[in-house]
Amino acid sequence: MVPLAFDSHLSSVPADKPAQSLSDAEPITSGPNVGEFEQKGKASWYGRMFHGRKTASGEKFNMNAMTAAHRTLPLASWVRVTNESNHKTVVVKINDRGPYVRGRVIDLSYAAAAALGMRGAGTQKVKIEGLTQQEARAAREEQAQSLADDNVN
Repeated sequence: MVPLAFDSHLSSVPADKPAQSLSDAEPITSGPNVGEFEQKGKASWYGRMFHGRKTASGEKFNMNAMTAAHRTLPLASWVRVTNESNHKTVVVKINDRGPYVRGRVIDLSYAAAAALGMRGAGTQKVKIEGLTQQEARAAREEQAQSLADDNVN
């Protein structure tokens, strides 16, 4: 029998290394921490024309989800966006790149724009605040409860 090419390497694998257990594993997070990030500028939104298309993160764009496109923030990071004219806020996940129009800092999904009260205007001055993963989890839970309460009333 002819030995396979990788057989010779098996004997050189260190056996004295203790086996790792799942209890030693790092916790899984849903994205990077961008808690120190802050930016002000003009936001726009995108919707039906891009619905179902692949985003830069590989996810399909869902115009009814709370997502956004940003040029430099890490994909899968979370930010709070505040409409500076009415002070409404929304928490969105960065899952795409853009905007590609000069003078704009973030492209929001249709749902996020609607929650901020900026659908009709098309663009609006906003403040973007990066969130740590812990802040993002708490804010998403609070936002989900608030949206559920709005649908009941």
